Amino acid sequence: MTGDGTAVLRVVGRPVGRYVTRPELPARLSPRPYLHPVTTLSGTAVTELAPADHAHHLGVGVAVPDVEGFNFWGGRTYVRDQGPTELDNHGAQRHVAFQLRDPDGFVEELRWVAAGGELLRERRTVAATELTDRAWALDLTFSLTNVTGGPLSIGSPATNGRPGAAYGGFFWRARKESSAPEVFTAGADGEEKAHGRPADWLALRGGTWTLVFAGATEQTRRDPWFVRTEEYPGVGSSLAHDERVPVPAGETVVRRVVTVVADGRLDRDAAALLVRKAVSP
Repeated sequence: MTGDGTAVLRVVGRPVGRYVTRPELPARLSPRPYLHPVTTLSGTAVTELAPADHAHHLGVGVAVPDVEGFNFWGGRTYVRDQGPTELDNHGAQRHVAFQLRDPDGFVEELRWVAAGGELLRERRTVAATELTDRAWALDLTFSLTNVTGGPLSIGSPATNGRPGAAYGGFFWRARKESSAPEVFTAGADGEEKAHGRPADWLALRGGTWTLVFAGATEQTRRDPWFVRTEEYPGVGSSLAHDERVPVPAGETVVRRVVTVVADGRLDRDAAALLVRKAVSP
């Protein structure tokens, strides 16, 4: 780890990700640790940081637009019957410590704070594993524990009245190219058929790279995918899709997403094969 709190993630000695623990960002972007750049084994970047279209999109990480009314996503807040609104309600995720730190991964403790108080304590586990000489897997688990002493809940713009906008949770802002990436699952093609639906895995295929996202626990697999390709390239796992997620005092919400990062344009069979290899015990 470098002096500024940045950790480099490596696969068989090759750097494939840079993890920034203490970014210097304005409050309205909901400052939080993130992975950027993330690259394929050949060195192709497959993330973007603070792009012009959405300055609060920060590579790969965990972001939630509504934790008991506080915005841990960044940007405007969707207000029912009002629309996206600038509010002074942004929270921040603060790195506390690494419980474990190796070249191929880490276990981190974070505090989710807003309005001077701590709402959630997070344990984040990240691991990088070689799959083939052209693909590796990023395994990210986050555990959010309510430390307020009272009940709280997690929501999204969708649960607040904006249909189709159930973003929040694990989120990957992908590389933007001259043409939109293709998206497919085991049984569907295109953003319209993949967005807002659960699937064991979902692939985003760019010009020379493919990302394959897979829920690695039963609960994570039940969460629908949030997908954007035309407006911007991004994929997330929807933590609060149809209704708010209650988190009683002292209770914990856990999700795990494994992402295959591959050079080349994978077809369905190749994507499915790599997912099985990445997620298998």
